[in-house]
Amino acid sequence: MTIREAQEEIIDEFSMFEDWMQRYEYIIELGKTLPIIDAQYQVEENLIKGCQSQVWLHAENIEGNIVFTANSDAILTKGIIAILIRVFSNQHPKDIVEADLSFIDEIGLKEHLSPTRANGLVSMIKQIRMYALAFQAK
Repeated sequence: MTIREAQEEIIDEFSMFEDWMQRYEYIIELGKTLPIIDAQYQVEENLIKGCQSQVWLHAENIEGNIVFTANSDAILTKGIIAILIRVFSNQHPKDIVEADLSFIDEIGLKEHLSPTRANGLVSMIKQIRMYALAFQAK
């Protein structure tokens, strides 16, 4: 599945909900499906800077694609990183770097987060792209 296809799937899923309370509940449910980071990677150096909650993100290059795993100590944040991982995991670094992220606005995610959580979202995206740039440079 391409990045765009994953984004379209998420947009379709979010369109099924009538209000943001239902969407928040769905984000929390998505967090429960997150591929959990191995304990050895849940360390200080994998913490995303700029997040109010603790979010650990690990990336591996497997056969030319980046595979992400993550965890968070906050249920909503865990759901947010789960959405991003669903879009970006198993993708080529170049595709991650060049990806259009308008789906975030289309589902209304950023506007329905507190300012600190919105900053955290931006920090998560930035870290995902930093990993992609690093793998692309190798």
